[in-house]
Amino acid sequence: MKILMAGDIVGSAGRMAFARTVAELKREKKVDFVVANAENAAAGKGLTTRLAEEILASGADVLTLGDHVWDQKETETLLESEPRVLRAANLPSACPGKGMVTVDTDWGRITVICLLGRVFMNPCDSPFAVADQLLSRKSELGPIILADFHAEATSEKYAMGYHLDGRVTALVGTHTHVQTSDEYIMPRGSAYITDLGMTGPKDSIIGCEPSSVMPVFLKAMKSRFAVSKDVEKSVLEGVLIDVKEATGKATSIRRIRK
Repeated sequence: MKILMAGDIVGSAGRMAFARTVAELKREKKVDFVVANAENAAAGKGLTTRLAEEILASGADVLTLGDHVWDQKETETLLESEPRVLRAANLPSACPGKGMVTVDTDWGRITVICLLGRVFMNPCDSPFAVADQLLSRKSELGPIILADFHAEATSEKYAMGYHLDGRVTALVGTHTHVQTSDEYIMPRGSAYITDLGMTGPKDSIIGCEPSSVMPVFLKAMKSRFAVSKDVEKSVLEGVLIDVKEATGKATSIRRIRK
């Protein structure tokens, strides 16, 4: 089977790029299951119930979040009512929602895990220890396990890749909005990439209008960032992963920018 994992969806331009590209890939039978990071879907700040429904209806099977998870107050209710939207599993257990979901599909059970990094990020529990706890129930999870590690530091992402290598089908990084060129099958068989990139406006600074960001760098002044709405030049970035559904092993991973 073919799996698409899409980078952070940013604003309306990102949502439209996602819907357009996923529809095309499904029509051409180039993708069977879709995971997308949607933590910037609401004008760069979190996810609302309406937008979650929109992105799921446009082809996503599971949505993951990240450090902007609480930017929208209604996300608390969304996480309690929609199991296909995940907050990081290593946030405190008292938080609403879950960090893992197992979905029954025509190709068998598929599990998606969301984790949050700690280097240069807000405090949270150890993603390594929490990942071990979740994977200790592997017999319940099905052979295909996909993990989104929303983290800043490339070293932490590589460390997680080696920590989970052979235990998950794929470990992909999100958060930086900049696609990396290091996708490969790790020594023990897991597909890996440091960052999927961004689904959003191409002519931007990680999704925002350059004019709204430049004062920070030119004048050392605070500035209100404005998410670009340039739909015509929007792009979907991520990876396509080929998987043997019986074993859950990835046979290939390749970058996509469309």
